[in-house]
Amino acid sequence: MLLDKIKKYTSSGAYPMHMPGHKRNTAMLPSGLPYDVDLTEIDGFDDLHNPTGILLETQELAAKLYGSTKAFPLVNGSTVGILAAIGAHAKRGSKILVANQHHWSIDNAAELFGLTPIYISADIDEASGVQNSITPAAIESALCENPGIELVVITSPSYEGVVSDISSIARIAHAKNIPLFVDSAHGAHLGFSEKFPKSAIEEGADIVVMSLHKTLPALTQCSLLHLCTPRANAEETKRLLSMLQTSSPSYVLMASIDSCLRLLEADAPRLFETYFDNLSHFSEIVKPLKTYKVLCHGDYQKPLGFYGFDPGKLVVITKDTPLPGIAFGNFMRYEAKIEIERSCESYSIAMTSICDTKEGLEHFAKEIVFCDWAHEVES
Repeated sequence: MLLDKIKKYTSSGAYPMHMPGHKRNTAMLPSGLPYDVDLTEIDGFDDLHNPTGILLETQELAAKLYGSTKAFPLVNGSTVGILAAIGAHAKRGSKILVANQHHWSIDNAAELFGLTPIYISADIDEASGVQNSITPAAIESALCENPGIELVVITSPSYEGVVSDISSIARIAHAKNIPLFVDSAHGAHLGFSEKFPKSAIEEGADIVVMSLHKTLPALTQCSLLHLCTPRANAEETKRLLSMLQTSSPSYVLMASIDSCLRLLEADAPRLFETYFDNLSHFSEIVKPLKTYKVLCHGDYQKPLGFYGFDPGKLVVITKDTPLPGIAFGNFMRYEAKIEIERSCESYSIAMTSICDTKEGLEHFAKEIVFCDWAHEVES
């Protein structure tokens, strides 16, 4: 694997007369940063923009694991994948259909490539304040009302874990010969267990971007861009990635991508079985909640407007509670010593992964129960 190759090379005693400038001098530099394995594109370590060796192995492993035709490792996050994917599949001056509640990089792509975005949105689930799934009917209606759209862009799962019916949306787009691009930045962990939703790749999307670093053990900025069907333009995608992505990719990040993929290849069934068991244990603890609720966990049933939901997202509904939104987040941060992902007016989001422990999830569950109990006592 790439990390082993790097470690073998850096322990060989070869003196680095090349970038990076720190020269892997760990005796002189502060500890805690991986200077000792930070390389550049020296002989034998391949080229991210035109891989033929060990980085090609990483590409091929990613495609094999996820079931795509071609996979591009990304060291500039899913953002660069979104920019390249949209630019490669819509001509300048054309229109793209964009589901609302999307990442701002999609708007940047439209501006960068001179595209006109046509926005559609889903209703809000009133009980939770979370946006519902984008419906196939909404996609079909928008495509009929706006001829000339060249690309459909959907976010699934959403930030809150809501999954849309990608299979049906893909059929509608494909019937009009339009490719479907799914921003699945929050869905890199999907497709490895039947207890989680299927991945957008499995569901028929043509192009899919995913952030390994969001829901899997990979360093920040580590992502993948997948091309999944003949509708995807591989050559133009590759050209734009070479243009938009750094020409000096971090081997620390590439090694992290490679290591993450090899972990999945070796042990995904066991890791995801344990992960789901830990989430199920969390759900059992929060079942008695009366005031606070956790979306699609405990006794909270999946809302009718949700096509699917990722159980790895723990969305605590704080609407009409003593600690709504930001106050709940502050309680978790300062009192419970738990740093959650985000708090907003109606709910707070906690992200989980295969690296979470049973004890960690249990601690979070018990703190939510404590908030609920404290409110009951005060009432």
